[in-house]
Amino acid sequence: MPDNSYKQKEHILVCLSPAPSNGHIVRTAARMAAAFGASFTAVYVQKLDYELMSGADKERLKYHSDLAGSLGAQVVTLYSDDVPGQIAEYARISAVTKIVLGRSMSPHRLFFRPVSITEKLMEAAPDRDVYIIPDKSASYYPQGKKIKSQYVIPDFINISKTLAILVLTTIIGILFSKINVSEANIITIYILGALITSIYTTGYRCGVLYSLASVLLFDFFFTQPYLTFQVHSVAYIFTFTVMLIASLISGTLANRLKNMAQKSTQSAYRTKILLEATQLLQKAGDEADILDITATQIMKLLGRNVMIFTEEKGKAVPGRFYSNKQYGKNIFLRFNEDMAAQYALKNGIITGHGTERLSSADCLYLPVKADGIVCGVIGIEIGNQPIESFEYNVVQSIVGECALSMENHRNAVAKEQAAANARAERLRANLLRTISHDLRTPLTSISGNADNLMSNYEKMDEKQIKQSFADIYNDSQWLISIVENILSVTRIEQNGMSLNLSDELVEDVVMEALSHFSKKDSHIITTDLEGSLLMARMDPRLIVQVIVNLLDNGIKYTPPGSHIHIKAEKKEDMIYISVSDNGPGVDEEYRLHAFEMFHTGHRKVADGHRSLGLGLALCRSIVNAHGGEITLANNTPSGCTFTFTLPSSEVFIYE
Repeated sequence: MPDNSYKQKEHILVCLSPAPSNGHIVRTAARMAAAFGASFTAVYVQKLDYELMSGADKERLKYHSDLAGSLGAQVVTLYSDDVPGQIAEYARISAVTKIVLGRSMSPHRLFFRPVSITEKLMEAAPDRDVYIIPDKSASYYPQGKKIKSQYVIPDFINISKTLAILVLTTIIGILFSKINVSEANIITIYILGALITSIYTTGYRCGVLYSLASVLLFDFFFTQPYLTFQVHSVAYIFTFTVMLIASLISGTLANRLKNMAQKSTQSAYRTKILLEATQLLQKAGDEADILDITATQIMKLLGRNVMIFTEEKGKAVPGRFYSNKQYGKNIFLRFNEDMAAQYALKNGIITGHGTERLSSADCLYLPVKADGIVCGVIGIEIGNQPIESFEYNVVQSIVGECALSMENHRNAVAKEQAAANARAERLRANLLRTISHDLRTPLTSISGNADNLMSNYEKMDEKQIKQSFADIYNDSQWLISIVENILSVTRIEQNGMSLNLSDELVEDVVMEALSHFSKKDSHIITTDLEGSLLMARMDPRLIVQVIVNLLDNGIKYTPPGSHIHIKAEKKEDMIYISVSDNGPGVDEEYRLHAFEMFHTGHRKVADGHRSLGLGLALCRSIVNAHGGEITLANNTPSGCTFTFTLPSSEVFIYE
């Protein structure tokens, strides 16, 4: 079988550091990733002495992290004092195939040279390809800050805790010695105290202080001669040495575990904020909500002042201010801050503190881009406390999620608008097509009757003249009804339904609708309104049009002499109004599509008038706008029934 192992997806990992040449190494790794078509990850292992790193080293590290991100790398921050071991473990878990780092040199000692990080990494990850990039600054060693007094002498609170633990362990040791407990057990009490000191104090200094003091106290209280610092046996020197080493080791390990737990908690919290931001952004309703969620999550993550700048006429306008302190807004309103915000909006690049552009600003400005267009800027107060590299990566991820949500929202709005435009265009096309075909016949009839009257009026008897006038009147009334429906439907489709609601008597509305049919006596129309005080919440003008359309539909689709019945009744909090007939009824296909626009039934009565199929669609729109429903069902034993509902209202009688 052919060997397809070479088709395995490559994954290149580059190691970040504050070394000046690390930028060259990152670019080299990016070119390798592009050449191999590989995934690209940049990893920085943050040690527990990160706070002692100089400001210049921190700035370089942030620059290298930003550079890696701009070149397409996923930037990851890990926490450990074992740098090569942590990189090797991450490479194993993440299926990294190639590791790229710069040549590292260990400082030369008098008698030996410690093993370099490069050598340790190759030993820890023997199954990974390790690429060592030569650089001119191989002899660079990170320079820590100048150790200030607070790093040498712990503060009062930590010293107090240390002294309290020393006193407590000494008292316990004295009590144990009174009951003849061996010195070895008393030593374990002091070692336990070293662990407790490391847990409840900050830094290493208190642990070292406790370890030295515990040896002196043990010598003073528990070795002969008692209450002096003299020893009568050389063996105690060995005991003191072992005790000191054990205390230092146990305290140091406890302190490291505590620091690692704190870092893990911070990392979990930051990840939670990012996940929460993603979930909230998916539920955001509009662009204002998206920016609000983004700024809120950034404020929760960093605990810093944040301000949103919205885009108005090509300028960044200060918007909502976010702060746990409720002050500090004015910092974003300074002249140099405004310049940085405007630059970020205009050019779509990160600007302000710690960047190459307008770095004199006290705040950092991150543009939010959707479809390549900057739609807002998020300002973050920095001041004298630079953002950690990992926090900065999380902030960029949140802003990236914000931009993606903004883009999705705009696409959804554009898609909805396009769909609305398409519906409107289909409506116009159908109207034009239907009007051109279906209105020609009555217009021709009106024109023909009018021409006949003008040309042959003297030759026509009175009956023929009346019939011509009646035909013209009926055709014109039908055309007026159709035009009104067309105008109503187009108005609803374009601008939505506008209601003027009031409490109305159902009987008055039905009577108003029946008045439009006073000249049509070919059908028998009856009513059953269940009393005279049925009231409903409605727009009477529109409900009259609904009833007129339903009656007109019954007249058109039933033979002359058919019975049409209007009934109104109250059920719970709704008024049910039905218009039924005893005509031929409707088939299942028509019943399913009766309320669709431009859908017409098969007429059983030939009177020359063909419906455009707008009346029932208009009825449904009006009834739905009132919060009701309209249905069509077959009548028993024949015919059909239209029923619609309206919210009922109460009648109040004041005496």
